[in-house]
Amino acid sequence: MLDALPPWLQKFLPILFLLAAIGVVVRRLPKVDLGHSEGFRKRRTLNWIPLGLAYAFLYFGRYNLSAIASELDKAGLLAKDVFNEIDGAGQWVYGIAFLINGPLTDRFGGRVTMLAATAGSAVMNLLMALAFSDASSGELAGAELRQRLLVLNAINMYFQSFGAVSIVKVNAAWFHVRERGVLGGLFGILISLGLYFSYDWSLQIAKSFDYAMAFWVPAGVLTACLLATFAFVRDTPSTAGLADFNTGDATSGDSQVRLTPLQVVARMFSQRVIWVIVGIEFCSGFLRQAVMKQGRLYLIAIEGRESFFYKNWGMLMCVAGILGGVFAGFISDHVFHSRRGPVSSVLYAGMLLGAVAAFAFLGHPALGWAVVFMSLCVIGVHGMLSGTASADFGGSRYAGLVTGVIDGFVYLGGGAQAFYYAMSLPAGEAAKDAANWSKWPGAMLPVVALGLVLCATIWNARPKSGGAH
Repeated sequence: MLDALPPWLQKFLPILFLLAAIGVVVRRLPKVDLGHSEGFRKRRTLNWIPLGLAYAFLYFGRYNLSAIASELDKAGLLAKDVFNEIDGAGQWVYGIAFLINGPLTDRFGGRVTMLAATAGSAVMNLLMALAFSDASSGELAGAELRQRLLVLNAINMYFQSFGAVSIVKVNAAWFHVRERGVLGGLFGILISLGLYFSYDWSLQIAKSFDYAMAFWVPAGVLTACLLATFAFVRDTPSTAGLADFNTGDATSGDSQVRLTPLQVVARMFSQRVIWVIVGIEFCSGFLRQAVMKQGRLYLIAIEGRESFFYKNWGMLMCVAGILGGVFAGFISDHVFHSRRGPVSSVLYAGMLLGAVAAFAFLGHPALGWAVVFMSLCVIGVHGMLSGTASADFGGSRYAGLVTGVIDGFVYLGGGAQAFYYAMSLPAGEAAKDAANWSKWPGAMLPVVALGLVLCATIWNARPKSGGAH
């Protein structure tokens, strides 16, 4: 019966079943009762859904180039090392852009900056589609395509960097600290769905039509997200006609004059816990991209296009990320009393096991499961720290800048791995020998170990409310 369904639906059904099962379980869990009215909960859901979908579909317009990178390499349009250079530059632009976009988000609100993210990324995807159309028609040579993609991807990543700060900024005003563990789990689910859209949809679209269409479609979807965000999303309960409430985070009850961005950063880095979190997230960024992007390049080089993992990469990353996000959110709020350090420690311990297994299973089909498990763990950590701890320790007032700084280190780590692997991964015939890939998991091992040590040092960290630090 399932064989009669379209291939994309066959892949999406496990995700739908998993989400439905998680929904049933979450509804039966003990609730953190903060006295919200039914009307408030419904309006918050109406705010959350279009905002969350916009964030998820931003991934569709961010990782689509990565999703078809192996095909472009095989077609002689974009070699693996060239892709890593383009990707590394884009990730560093993404990371550094937070220094600008974090304060802009705090100044203008997450709704406005999410509109900027979806509009800007839609335009950049449209221009990349035109670049691939020109390349297909022979009007754009290889070096010119590389240069155009380098610039357009970098600008796309600038607009993309508004996404995380926008969603955290808006949700910081709508969710209490005690509710944010589950919110961090939802953040991980959104990342996971975005990866599914990127890797499986983009690849299928490119195969069914052409490379340009893998950019046309995200541009159209992001335009729809732009309209939905404009219509339904509001920055705070009060701007939606409801009463604001004390969220219990670092700026709750803070009556001080608003700080400048430099003062906020200075106050941030006066806290040891922030230094530790940015160190952990640098490691997370390195590992997340090393697993998702280099893992895919390994699979096509060693196992080929018909590999189960290569064909279903997006679905597997999605299912792993959903499980990791929900697991992290649940144990944070219901086991560790809304502390993020213990959750991150547990997940980093899992990543260490996964990295050791990946190194041991080079050339063996079981390696795919090791990197899927690592993805489960790293997405859970990212949801807890960038998606939740940033709002806890930054407070709703400065959530944009604090999230920007923390998430910026994620992408600085991602850029570091791209440039490292551009120099160290095998190319050509050498890439077909699994033994030549030892530097891939080999580089992840010390990074995981460092991240685990750092996580253990913030086991008992909690935000101090009222602006006291």
